[in-house]
Amino acid sequence: MGFDQYHEPPEELSQKVRTFARMITSLIEEAEAIGWYEQRISVEKDAQARAIMKNAQAEEFKHFGMDLEFLLRQKKDWRAELKEILFTTGDIVKRGEAGEKKVD
Repeated sequence: MGFDQYHEPPEELSQKVRTFARMITSLIEEAEAIGWYEQRISVEKDAQARAIMKNAQAEEFKHFGMDLEFLLRQKKDWRAELKEILFTTGDIVKRGEAGEKKVD
């Protein structure tokens, strides 16, 4: 049985790689849900419905963060690069370039 998150035969992939693929898929799904809620919130007229959607979106954002943290714990070079970008100030592109240089 094939799954969309695999581009190679799953039986040839290690358990660690299959878990990684699942978490990447989960991260993508959480990001999509955040975006969908953003759209719904922007057009919803009912204040109570908007409040519920905002609450649901916050849950999706939390899940996105947990997925990302899991992945970063698996890939130390990703963590090193993102430390130069996330939770910083200044030009994001320049911060990203600085992160690339540190990892290289």
